[in-house]
Amino acid sequence: MKIRVVVLGAGFGGLELTSKLHEAVGGEIDLTLIDKSECFVFGFSKIDVLFSKQTAGEVQCAYRNIMKPGVRFLQETITAIDPAARRVTTDRGSYDADVLVISLGADVDPAATPGLVEGGHEFYSLPGAVRARSAVASFSKGRAIIGVVSAPFKCPPAPSETALLLDDFLTERGVRDACEISLVMPFPAPVPPSPDTSKALLAAFEERGITFVPGRSVQSLDPARRVAVLDDGSEMPYDLFLGVPRHRAPDVVVSCGLTENGWIPVDHKTLATRFPGVFAIGDVTSVGTPKAGVFAEGAARTVAEILIARIQGGRPPAAFDGAGSCYLEFGRNQVGRVDVNFFSGDSPTNMFNAPSSELSSEKQGFGQTRRTKWFGA
Repeated sequence: MKIRVVVLGAGFGGLELTSKLHEAVGGEIDLTLIDKSECFVFGFSKIDVLFSKQTAGEVQCAYRNIMKPGVRFLQETITAIDPAARRVTTDRGSYDADVLVISLGADVDPAATPGLVEGGHEFYSLPGAVRARSAVASFSKGRAIIGVVSAPFKCPPAPSETALLLDDFLTERGVRDACEISLVMPFPAPVPPSPDTSKALLAAFEERGITFVPGRSVQSLDPARRVAVLDDGSEMPYDLFLGVPRHRAPDVVVSCGLTENGWIPVDHKTLATRFPGVFAIGDVTSVGTPKAGVFAEGAARTVAEILIARIQGGRPPAAFDGAGSCYLEFGRNQVGRVDVNFFSGDSPTNMFNAPSSELSSEKQGFGQTRRTKWFGA
């Protein structure tokens, strides 16, 4: 009988894992991919929507386009996970697995921050970016705050990118001089694992008149007074608030008993959970890498190689190295890149590549390569 592999979540991790297994051992496994959504969206595309560079329809990749023989995609909502039995229940049925891989990502919870829903905008979900777009388009004077409410959160460079791209957007409309931009983050630097990246971002903030407020998070908004209340009790008035909302593991993951301190603990070398035959990859874990698609993709490749070795009888693969490259929008059609590796040495290593138009083209190629690999288009 074929080995039954069930993958929960069709984000970076689930798509890459499915693709790798299909290519290597597709004929030897029964592969099922389950996600509640109709479409996949790259995280960086939400910022394009926010600044009206693309529409919501243009950034969505439909899962119906996954045309891989032997891969069964099910658009269903997962209602229960039994990791001990490796059984998954959805709103349409139940599925048993020999190998279960949980790649359900991190949910955003704007309602967890008082006043954010009523008085601000989150842009970390596609619907949120769509709603915030009109507020950004109509903003022409006053104070704008990009505010992080807590850590961890997906794509740590995104708030900095948003501040720089907002500067571009307002400059192009000729209203920048009438506006103030502030960025509030709970870190001492914009990208703590990479001092060189942080230094470049801070220089860009200074050049463009963006106020960076380090080591602080936004605890609440007072919509009536139009002020953001920080974790030290101080207040910042605003006319436009773009918030990075609280992140948490999906309820179905928490309720099944897989999490500790909010996230799924895994062996950082193999991504295995404490339950035999159950792996977890990407943002839903506490593996020790930032919550970003490129690290979920790397974790997926490690799990795929482990399963391929088991099926084909090969040697165990190298441990997950926590390596990845993140692109950073600096505005003015310039993109930087930071290459990081969290687990290969005694301490994380990183290399910053200065912003350039060449890296902007490289970022576009990064997205297109994955669209082609995962969706065939």
